[in-house]
Amino acid sequence: MNVAGILKVKGNNVITADPSDSISAVSKILGEKRIGAVLIVDGSGKLCGVLSERDIVRGLCESGDGCLKLQARDLMTADLVTTKPSETIDNVMALMTEKRIRHLPVLDDGSLAGFISIGDVVKSRMDEVEREAAALRDYIATG
Repeated sequence: MNVAGILKVKGNNVITADPSDSISAVSKILGEKRIGAVLIVDGSGKLCGVLSERDIVRGLCESGDGCLKLQARDLMTADLVTTKPSETIDNVMALMTEKRIRHLPVLDDGSLAGFISIGDVVKSRMDEVEREAAALRDYIATG
């Protein structure tokens, strides 16, 4: 299985925010959508960064509730780690573990193709393991 397989199941609908959106507004999006991060995309469609719950918590620790008035660009992670649709699940798991990140933008020839989370990756891997186990049980039963 690869990232394209995850996006096929999950879909490629991506929740985004503008770099000028307030942290308060982005927090509301995260809460309403029950997600852990949004991609920050400017008016021209350029991917600028990722803003996660962790970034907001860090802002609260550093600036108190005043950080809620800051803009997304002030707290987002701009140094992006990305993946591509052809990447294997095992490689994505290793990358996310090594970089200690929970969300990855998916770029296809430089264009945004989707956004996956560690939960998406784990679910995909679990589904794959279950399919392999079922195939082995069938093989043994008919063996």
